[in-house]
Amino acid sequence: MGTSEWVSTSMPYLKPRQKGQSDAWGAETAARGRRGSQRIVHAGEIAASAEIAELLGIGEGESVVVRRRVMYVDDAPCELTDTYYPVHIARGTRLAGTTKIPGGAVSLLADLGHVGARVQEDVIARMPSHEESDGLQTGADEPVLQLTRVTLDAHGQPIQVDRMAMPGHLQRLRYEIKIG
Repeated sequence: MGTSEWVSTSMPYLKPRQKGQSDAWGAETAARGRRGSQRIVHAGEIAASAEIAELLGIGEGESVVVRRRVMYVDDAPCELTDTYYPVHIARGTRLAGTTKIPGGAVSLLADLGHVGARVQEDVIARMPSHEESDGLQTGADEPVLQLTRVTLDAHGQPIQVDRMAMPGHLQRLRYEIKIG
């Protein structure tokens, strides 16, 4: 991404896409004259860590489905994203596989009857792990922004948890809130 700052908003990633539309990341980067891509490095069931279990409202060590991805702008890594799903939602679906999902995971969730109604996001700045600095091609002394997003359905049940790490010096997160 060079030295240019990337301004990101969450809203395009929360709504299902129309049939035939590209995923939100591809659409956002294309709108800015850039090329967005992703590489799925792992997908499948794992035991939930204490933090992920708490966010999903399950017991520590219970199975969850995770999709681990590296996001790119042009050919530069700009974000590491792990997305976690309860097994009762994702087991046996494309969410548990490594192939790209047409229209993105949020659209597939909606097709499966799971639509987000509310989102909670937490953002912290921290030093990266060795794996994160390697994956983002940054120095171990360059902080990352960690965004944790929990998507809840209309009944307040978590349907998805996203954990993203982004190079802090290249990112600005923008929140626009409608009042009333």
